[in-house]
Amino acid sequence: MRDDPRLPSSPGFWRSPLRGPWLTSVLGLVLLAGITVLFVTGLVSYAAYNPGLSPVNDKTPDKGILGFYLFSWPTHPHWLYRLNQGVHVTLGITLIPVLLAKLWSVVPRLFALPPARSLAHALERISLVLLVGGALFEFVTGVLNVQLDYVFPGSFYPLHFYGAWVFFAAFVAHALLKMPTVLRNLRHLREEKDDLVTPRPAAPTVSRRGALWFVGGGSLLLFATTVGQNFDGLLRRTALLAPHGGGEPGSGPNGFQINKTAAYAGISTAETGEEAWRLVITGPAGTVRLSRAQLAGLPLHSSALPIACVEGWSTSDQWWRGVRLRDLAALVGYDADDPPDVFVESLQRRGAFRRAALRANQVADPRSLLALYVNGEELSPDHGYPARIIVPAAPGVLNTKWVARMTFGDL
Repeated sequence: MRDDPRLPSSPGFWRSPLRGPWLTSVLGLVLLAGITVLFVTGLVSYAAYNPGLSPVNDKTPDKGILGFYLFSWPTHPHWLYRLNQGVHVTLGITLIPVLLAKLWSVVPRLFALPPARSLAHALERISLVLLVGGALFEFVTGVLNVQLDYVFPGSFYPLHFYGAWVFFAAFVAHALLKMPTVLRNLRHLREEKDDLVTPRPAAPTVSRRGALWFVGGGSLLLFATTVGQNFDGLLRRTALLAPHGGGEPGSGPNGFQINKTAAYAGISTAETGEEAWRLVITGPAGTVRLSRAQLAGLPLHSSALPIACVEGWSTSDQWWRGVRLRDLAALVGYDADDPPDVFVESLQRRGAFRRAALRANQVADPRSLLALYVNGEELSPDHGYPARIIVPAAPGVLNTKWVARMTFGDL
């Protein structure tokens, strides 16, 4: 049965002359570098949410020792999250052709019999199954999240987080096992005979280097149709694979990327009007209720900051104007130069981040605002009117829109 060329368990079933250790090794080295960068930027992205600050920010319960790397997310430089997440998403999409080519190159091993020849071989096969399954899971859920298509069961955050650890553990184990073979194969352009080399090769239609150029061209195409989402203007129009699930930003001062609209969040004009809306601020000195006009009468400051989201898109710096968060903390009994954490609640009635927590260092930064205006004009409803949070280097979902309540204190 194993030698029946009609079955995938037979070496003669797979007839492409391209398969072999050299091609597999080249693709493996590219993935080794790329996936390492993806893993590091993924951990940095998770840390940017300050998940240790408050349960409302942490969408990955029971992470245990996997939270060892967490640290207070900085506010300098203000483009830090924009750069990190842009690299993470753009590189992830760019690597898809390389991943598919790598899986194609080793697919005969997935059907090889017997399943295990020894304990070491069994461990290698298990790591291979976890590696392939984990890679497909991480890339598929990542691409769906980028496109705002949440068709998978459960929340994206814990699924992608734990999937990343399973995948990367298998990836490291596989890399350590195969690195000596990879280096040996790359030193010899003439391939050695092994289980990937078919005994019944079909006529070649392209060389191995031609295949690599084909894979590289696919990656370059995906890069060119993705990277523009990190910029504004004409370049953004080239980002055909950027998220398209949000609202149309329109033109004018509020004409920049929107993820979730006021209509999506269930925000009505009746509750954001001047007569109805009040910002409730709570601290040790009591509770203060302020109308938008009263907020606009406080000392206002301006900050040039981008919006950057986990899906990979970002805007250039927008000019925001509003009240500093540390000045709001001072209204309820705190020293403006040494403010505490803050818990922010939105009028939004549904969604994972209708509430968010910010660390004291974020509140203290003079560029952190409760913004009332952007680019010289009042916020539009879709950009958070009557007021929204804007904090340097923070993920977009922590820049809460339609703010209704702020509670200052250690969280």
